[in-house]
Amino acid sequence: MSAAVLQHQFASVLAGALAWRERPAPETVPTGVAELDAATGGLPRGALTEIVGPASSGRTTLLHSILARAAEREEVCALVDAEDAFCPHQAAAAGAALNRLLWVRCPHNAEHALKTTDLLIQSGGFGLVILDLGDTPVAVARRISLTSWFRLRRAVEHTPTVFVALARQANARTCASLVIECCRAKAGWSGARGVSRLLRTAEFQARSTQKRMQCTPVFTAKAI
Repeated sequence: MSAAVLQHQFASVLAGALAWRERPAPETVPTGVAELDAATGGLPRGALTEIVGPASSGRTTLLHSILARAAEREEVCALVDAEDAFCPHQAAAAGAALNRLLWVRCPHNAEHALKTTDLLIQSGGFGLVILDLGDTPVAVARRISLTSWFRLRRAVEHTPTVFVALARQANARTCASLVIECCRAKAGWSGARGVSRLLRTAEFQARSTQKRMQCTPVFTAKAI
């Protein structure tokens, strides 16, 4: 067999392998924060997105915005609450549709929350599944194995479900397709300093990491 024929066969095999590895871009849905959606393209379906940040960093505000956008699409959502921290009244005020939201409470039990999330994703029928570990102690969240995150990532692959995990720090590592890190930029108060003061508004910054891309959009929330 000539060298030219071998080279042609090798090029054909290589081209086929590269074509097999190519994946179409995933469908995405908006977060409701225009700057963040412009930078990231939105939340990918069939993938894991992590939203991380300390307390009062804007995690909950962003979560309410995501739930409100899902309500506009009339999607059924599921929220697994690992620390009994979800406030349905604030979520409804932000536009979430509580009549299409399954709220599963697993207070102070991250293991049960993980198992519940796995079952919900595998059951299908949910446009959005959220695992809220935002108030779970960092040491507890860190003990969640990479194997567990990998299993959740595999479960949501090739499904139309948007899977979002909230936490104080990033835990899923390479299993997450998108990581959004939140922090508070500044706050607006009413009342005299040193007396009784009320929080009226807060500005938050969000930095996203997706294919080495970073951004710092700002979004504002009013205190309820």
